[in-house]
Amino acid sequence: MTQERAPSDQPQPATEDTTHFGFRNVARSQKAGQVAEVFHSVAGKYDMMNDLMSMGVHRLWKRFTIEVSGVRPGQRVLDIAGGTGDLTMKFSDLVGPGGQVVLADINASMLQVGRSRLMDRGYAGNIEYVQADAEHLPFPDNSFNAVSIAFGLRNVTDKDQALRDMTRVLKPGGKLLVLEFSKPANPLLSKAYDFYSFNALPLMGQLVAGDSGSYQYLAESIRMHPDQDTLKGMMEAAGLVHCKYHNMTGGVVALHTGIKP
Repeated sequence: MTQERAPSDQPQPATEDTTHFGFRNVARSQKAGQVAEVFHSVAGKYDMMNDLMSMGVHRLWKRFTIEVSGVRPGQRVLDIAGGTGDLTMKFSDLVGPGGQVVLADINASMLQVGRSRLMDRGYAGNIEYVQADAEHLPFPDNSFNAVSIAFGLRNVTDKDQALRDMTRVLKPGGKLLVLEFSKPANPLLSKAYDFYSFNALPLMGQLVAGDSGSYQYLAESIRMHPDQDTLKGMMEAAGLVHCKYHNMTGGVVALHTGIKP
């Protein structure tokens, strides 16, 4: 569990051997394990907490992502950090029986929750489940027409490496979609968002999931994530072209897209 902090607390800069885990610095080799503990803790209540934390708006953010994806029947899609399968479900409908969707997640607990949820809803034939690290994807080059990662990139230790590997597995002309919490453009909204994140989220986590520390980490990880223009530049550096972003809910969330040339 992370110790609660006020939003005014400032994290220490990471070093060559460390990286941010929320506002704390940890050894780079330890971050994936600590993130895994967080999501193992919250897996069972993940969907309920998403609805509570976003007041249901996360469904609109994901719907927009699906609309922008351009996914068509017969295509192959990789949904990284797919968790409980919200995007995978929609992609499965789009690609149809002639296509395939791979739901990948580094966390076994989240992957199991996603598999059970989708199978309970009758999704089976065109979905594959793979436990995978976004930095080292176990797929050949040029494998997918689209790759998505929703609310997962901020938890990755080496985001640049992950973006390069996502680009590697895309087919030429394929699209990467990165849906993630970002930086509100309006200063008043930013202050209100900080207050909500550092006060309401841990409280809801404690009341609903019995775990305030994991939701404190989630709030801190949002603050540490690159802003919209920085992430756009990282995607371009990874080899993508036509990179752009769409702010939603005043920039609280942004959808970044890029094309593999």
